[in-house]
Amino acid sequence: MDIRPFTIDIPQDVLDDLDERLARTRWPDELPGVGWDRGVPAGYLRELAEHWRTRYDWRAHEAAINKHPQFTTEIDGQNVHFLHVRSPEPDAVPLLLLHGWPGAFADFLDVIGPLSDPRAHGADPSAAFHLVIPSLPGFGFSTPLAGPGMGTARMAAVFAELMERLGYDRYGAHGYDTGALVAPELGKAVSDRVIGVHVNSLLTFPAGIEGEMDGLSDVERERWRRMQDFNDGYLQCNSKRPQTVAYGLHDSPSGQLAWIVEKFKELTDPADGLPEDAIDRDRILTDVSLYWLTGTAASAAQVYYEETTANAWSDGDGGDGDGDGGWDGGGDGGGWEPERGTVPTGVLVSAHDVAIRPWAERDHNVVRWTELGEGGHFLAMEEPGLLVDDLRAFFADLR
Repeated sequence: MDIRPFTIDIPQDVLDDLDERLARTRWPDELPGVGWDRGVPAGYLRELAEHWRTRYDWRAHEAAINKHPQFTTEIDGQNVHFLHVRSPEPDAVPLLLLHGWPGAFADFLDVIGPLSDPRAHGADPSAAFHLVIPSLPGFGFSTPLAGPGMGTARMAAVFAELMERLGYDRYGAHGYDTGALVAPELGKAVSDRVIGVHVNSLLTFPAGIEGEMDGLSDVERERWRRMQDFNDGYLQCNSKRPQTVAYGLHDSPSGQLAWIVEKFKELTDPADGLPEDAIDRDRILTDVSLYWLTGTAASAAQVYYEETTANAWSDGDGGDGDGDGGWDGGGDGGGWEPERGTVPTGVLVSAHDVAIRPWAERDHNVVRWTELGEGGHFLAMEEPGLLVDDLRAFFADLR
């Protein structure tokens, strides 16, 4: 039950080691004129790595994070790190904010002020939240990973205990990516306590049920096509051999940088832009730095292994037997078919997202569905105002 104050203080010799490793990077050759089609271009990565080494100031970002109250506690053998920002409004609703991969708790820094203190940001004070922002188990400072089996359902149980320790009997949950899997699991685990679940970057899958493709709109069919065509090489590596992949990522900061920045390139809006067109490159580098400085390339990938083992997210051929990769279509009846949640659920869909409403409504009690038409995977950093607005609107009727 012990909750301990926590301050980030990376030893200087760790930062010096990062500088030296970046300076000694052994850069590979690349084919001329291929751009991003075969991976991160060497010229782009060299320049970004040099920016990380010589211009990015970890200490400044560390200090900015440390302005928010942080704590650690142990739950079911797992060390859990979290921010706990209480609103000045006495009737604020507790809200758990859950990140994904390759993100971190720091993804939510831009929404902390508007959500916790709307009065100071020109908004209605009745829309205030007490915020709990953890590092998922195996990510960031929620390490070491306690052991195998830390899938999304177990993470949800950890966070249910965390909220109880903090004295919150009724609360909401928001998540994206992995967090968009954990938040609904939390709603199932303690439905009497979770007043609502809000997600973006929600993944939806067919379940092999006759007729489930009938009636899909053109937009929904296009989203399903994009899911099938998605280059899921990182998913296959993370989910099937997370430890093997980690040796290169853990030993080479340039390798870790390339592995993560490619996801920011593919998952941000506009799709044909560079990652920094959507998110300030120093914010991206803060995420990369958190993975590097905490040495969590392997432990953060383990949740993929746990979920693919349990739910068969991907069979390596997109579920259509053509061997081109992508998500498991479940056409043979073997898709992902979770128990339907009962907690009121809000779904925020960005321009990049591939959520398909009929399948989401099959699995969740969807009471709000918002199509943004803009923004990408990392809404809390790309379009924080839009995320804040939808969170306020969703929870307004649930308080």
